Amino acid sequence: MDFYYGLIQIIGIHALLGLSSYWILLTGQVSLAQAAFFGIGAYLAGMLTTLWGWPLVPALLAAAAVSGFIAFLIGFPALRVKGLMLVVATIAFSEVVRIVLFNFKFRVSVDGVELGPAGGEGFSQIRYFSLNGWSVFEVMMFIWAFVLLVLAMLWWLDRSRIGVVLRAVGEDELAAQAAGINVMAIKVLAMTVSGALAGLSGGIFAHYTTHVEHAQFGIVLAAFALSYPIIGGLSSVFGTVLAAIFIQGVLVEGLRFMGDWRSFVFGLFIILTMNFRPDGFLNGRPGWLRFGAVRKKEA
Repeated sequence: MDFYYGLIQIIGIHALLGLSSYWILLTGQVSLAQAAFFGIGAYLAGMLTTLWGWPLVPALLAAAAVSGFIAFLIGFPALRVKGLMLVVATIAFSEVVRIVLFNFKFRVSVDGVELGPAGGEGFSQIRYFSLNGWSVFEVMMFIWAFVLLVLAMLWWLDRSRIGVVLRAVGEDELAAQAAGINVMAIKVLAMTVSGALAGLSGGIFAHYTTHVEHAQFGIVLAAFALSYPIIGGLSSVFGTVLAAIFIQGVLVEGLRFMGDWRSFVFGLFIILTMNFRPDGFLNGRPGWLRFGAVRKKEA
């Protein structure tokens, strides 16, 4: 049973990561910086609980706040560009963070044992859950409590004036600007919230896995983060969570017997989704139906 609890835990972490991408995609911006914010949150939350004995929830909130602040700082220069250039800029930022984590060493003696990030060896012995006697079931419930809390918050915001403004910017920046919306401020706000949520999910991941290293925060993780809201669709936050459940539960874990061929299946699934459900599985009509409607109209 512990295996299934562990699987539900990692699905919850990826659902949080996907929700962080969902929020910025509403503004029409494609960012691959989520892996960087995820890594920052993982290292910071792990250091706070392991080296300085912080309680877990304050450590996670601090990791989210710092990740959000860094996202706020890079938002102004990065969001001045669009499309492919924004993708390149955010990939470059992620690589800078990954290299910094690769070289980051900060060792502290705790009860006679040296703990902390050790450069390329990563950061081990983040054992908050085991040291405090948490069961696998309790950890699972803790993770999904955060998922449900963030899901409810984003669902409410999506239906508030903030959500309307975000979608207006995503639909047409010029029209939004003409309506008096500060487009740059909205983009930076979306980037900040997105970075904070990614940092929160990274902090939870560090305590789930007990060991983190720079290689975990590369382009593959960023691609997963982006794929969840794209596959689930941007009409509802629930689509992102359902996509995370399907990808992690079926494509990643269910096809484990296929080894590296899972990557091929995942890529093929993305291609098919873009062709037949380009707006996501919870958005509108299938692509082939809309294509047929266009052909009929032209005829």
